[in-house]
Amino acid sequence: MAHLSRVLTVLLGATLGALGAWLLLRPPPSSLPDTPSVVQQMRDVARLETLEVALYKKVAFVPEPEATDTLWKDVLIWARHSIQNPHGRAIVFADARLGFDFQRFDKSHLQVAGTRVYVVLPPLDVKVELRPGETEVIDSNLDSAQTAQLLEKARLAFEQEVRGDARLKQRAKDSAERALRGLLLTLGYREVLFVDTLPTATAG
Repeated sequence: MAHLSRVLTVLLGATLGALGAWLLLRPPPSSLPDTPSVVQQMRDVARLETLEVALYKKVAFVPEPEATDTLWKDVLIWARHSIQNPHGRAIVFADARLGFDFQRFDKSHLQVAGTRVYVVLPPLDVKVELRPGETEVIDSNLDSAQTAQLLEKARLAFEQEVRGDARLKQRAKDSAERALRGLLLTLGYREVLFVDTLPTATAG
């Protein structure tokens, strides 16, 4: 029985080895998909590859009085602003989404050379959405318009931080490249190279 088990193991190993060799050495498909079809499929796949990150931060806001077209109105606004001392603080929660703008991806971002394909990723797109249900406003005497300014200030600050985070951008890039490479290999291409610019002036 042990001898039979060893024989079956050897046969299974040989079969798997032969299958692996066939997959590597098999001839390329007789016809690869046309470029517009590849572009559309890449758009569809990349649209699903969006990196999502949860964020939170304590922010403070002190609005400046708005100037008017008359001096006396300005004086009254400044006086009211000084007496009321408008200010606000909040703990703001948000979701950031990093993905590549594949609406701008077309055949000029793709070049095919036999079974090798070169890909230039489109610009990275960053979107931040606040989670108002989880945001906590503290120590505030702001009116609704000023509170909206505070939250918009927080959203823009989140967006700026995410755009400047090299680690997050690299994670988004790796995720997109992994998904697109898997798609292109499935379509029959043997080698997928992500580059900053295509090797020649025109895409195939």
